[in-house]
Amino acid sequence: MAITISGSTGIAGVDGSANTPALQGTDTNTGLFYGTDSVSIATAGSERVKINSSGQIEVTAGSSSAPAITPTGDLNTGIYFPSADTIAFTEGGAQVGEFDSSANFKINSGYGSVATIFGCRAWVNFNGTGTIAIRGSGNVSSITDGGTGIYTVNFTNAMPDANYAVALGGDNLTGTGNLILNTSGSFNTTSIQLLLTTGGGGTLIDDNYVSVAVFR
Repeated sequence: MAITISGSTGIAGVDGSANTPALQGTDTNTGLFYGTDSVSIATAGSERVKINSSGQIEVTAGSSSAPAITPTGDLNTGIYFPSADTIAFTEGGAQVGEFDSSANFKINSGYGSVATIFGCRAWVNFNGTGTIAIRGSGNVSSITDGGTGIYTVNFTNAMPDANYAVALGGDNLTGTGNLILNTSGSFNTTSIQLLLTTGGGGTLIDDNYVSVAVFR
């Protein structure tokens, strides 16, 4: 192999390949080789890491038992790429989480296997009597008081559609029978209206504290 040493190009030779790298030690199938505007690292005759012409670092896909990105001393724990547009996480050689090609987050947290997590998209705990005031919230911009027992929860970020589920709760500190929280059927992407009634006659009534959680 010819080697050129020049003041303008430095040290130059051949591009090499994964099986026969251009720059190698005594192990002749391990080292550096080159493509058009790219530099690659090979071990055991296979390309393992590549810096492409866009400056991106490409690595092998890996697996749950041998992840592509892993810490020294714990080689079966890390990140790997099981399929297109998918990022997976492994611990002790077993998959524990994944972002799939539809951007769903999956995790094994006592489920027995990796399953999609359906998170709470909005929640709020607010004072339901007197001047309405939010006590704590997530993805809720405000509460609108529509009169006795009528509340509208306004979302900061809209839901993708109105096909969500709502969990409701109250504390019945008003002492007027059993309180029942109902939705009025007005499921919207930007808000939901709630009706709070007594358990007996279904009379609209305010409650001291109302809590709402929205899942989608």
